[in-house]
Order: sequence, then structure tokens, then C-alpha cells
Amino acid sequence: MPLPLSDLHHTSSPASSKRYSLSEIPLFQQDIKEFYKKYARMQPWRHSTNTYHVFVSEIMLQQTQIPRVLEKFPQFIDRFPTFQTLAASTLEEVIAAWQGLGYNRRARFLREIAIKICNEHDGVLPRDPSILITFPGIGPATAGSLCAFAYNEPVVFIETNIRRVFIHSFFDPKKAKVHDNELYPLVKASLDYDNPREWYYALMDYGTMLAKQGGNANRNSVHYTRQSAFEGSDRQIRGTILRVLVQKGRMREDEIKKHITASNQSSCEYERLQQILHGLIRDHMIVAEDGGVYTIAS
Repeated sequence: MPLPLSDLHHTSSPASSKRYSLSEIPLFQQDIKEFYKKYARMQPWRHSTNTYHVFVSEIMLQQTQIPRVLEKFPQFIDRFPTFQTLAASTLEEVIAAWQGLGYNRRARFLREIAIKICNEHDGVLPRDPSILITFPGIGPATAGSLCAFAYNEPVVFIETNIRRVFIHSFFDPKKAKVHDNELYPLVKASLDYDNPREWYYALMDYGTMLAKQGGNANRNSVHYTRQSAFEGSDRQIRGTILRVLVQKGRMREDEIKKHITASNQSSCEYERLQQILHGLIRDHMIVAEDGGVYTIAS
């Protein structure tokens, strides 16, 4: 029986220290699938044939931990159950429903993509990665995952957990600066073309287990970057500004500054606040009205 997420790191299945070769791909596949049979995680979007549900979950999961998505996903789907309802919403409504997930630009991307799908694709999520990658906020990894999970298409893609699994399983732990170009042939060779959806879920669950059991093979990737601290960051202040504007509707700059200070965040002097506000305007998240009043963009 699949395990709930909270139990995954309590399993007795240790990460294998074996390194596979290209000729041992079948053994690698067997080991990953055996792990998945025992420890597959229960996630609502995995058991849905609704492509909209898959779409929302993949955008939410881009930069947010799964427990938080598990909490917010059903609330968001209840509020915006279809591409059409999401497309017809205001940005303020979407940002309000997005609170707690962070990286609020994804909320804007989500709505913009829904509008594009309704206006240009008859309300149907495209199943072609070359089309999906043209949508705002969607890169190669998300385009691939959408095709695999929404349509069970055998698309080759690499994301964080998949990268971790292949570096851990096929490369010497002392080898640094592994490029994704070295991983693509391995990912392609191991792909289950009959059921790519389940295969990628298995890889992601195994990658999560590797991360929870200590060590991070992704540090050996040339693409690895350490996330900067959130506390006191511009990102935290951006989130605070959007949250209070959703609550208050319209606010002057001095009122926004008071809220930032009250939130016990780092000092936000005039020049820094101006830069952050201008960044939010540039990202089409807020607009400045006459008299220095700010609101969420339409």
C-alpha cells in the first residue's frame, strides 16, 4: 500500500550505494520499480485523469515543498475548478488563493496560461512540449512533466529529484560538475515507454528518499545552486507587499512600509522599498496609481 508523505523518511529502505552502468539499465529499472511498489507516495493529482488538476499541481510544485502543496491544492481546485474559471478570475483573486505557496509570480503565470489555453487551445492543455514551453513560467522540465503526467507521453525531461537519482546511481560520488547532457542519454535509455507517468513518479519518490536520507548528489551537478535565505530577503518583502495589498486593496507606500516593519522583517529603507515596488510593477504584479497608491494589477 502506498505510504503517506510523512512516512516516507521513516521507511527501512536505505538508499542503494550501488553504481549502475549503461548495460545495467534493466537492473536499475527493476530496483526503482520495486522501491515504488513499496513506498509510493499518495498525492491527489497522481490519481486524477483531469489534466487541469495535473497542470495546477505541476506549477505549484515548481518551487514549493510537497506538504504545503498538499494543503493548498484542494483549496485552490475548489476555488478555481477549471481552466475556464481560472481564466475568468482576477489576478487579485488568484494571488489571494495562492497565499502560503510563495513565488507569487507563479500565480500570475497560472492565470495567464489558463487564459491562453482558453483563447488559443479551446480550453485543452496542449500535449506538445514545444508548445507548452512557449507559455509564461514553463521551462523544459515543467513542459516535459506536464506531457508525462497529464497524457502519459514518453517525454525525456530532468528535474531536481530525477537529477539526484541519476547522479547518485550512475556517477562516482567524487565526480563534480555533472552536466545534464550527460544525464539525458541515461534518462532516455531507462524511460518506460509503456507507462512513463508511473516511471517518473517512481524516480521522483526515490529522489525524495535520497534527499531525506542525507547527502545531496545534486551538489555534484554543474546546474546546482544553493537557495538564498528567505528571512529578510527581497522575496519575503515582495510576499508581504502582495499579501497586504490583497487584504487592504489599495495602500500608500508609507503604509506598506509600516506593515513590513510590523512583520519583524529586516529594515526596508526608502531606496530598497522603491526597488522592490518597481520590480513588482515590472513583473505586472502591482500597479501604481496617482498619489503614490499601489494596488494589485488587473
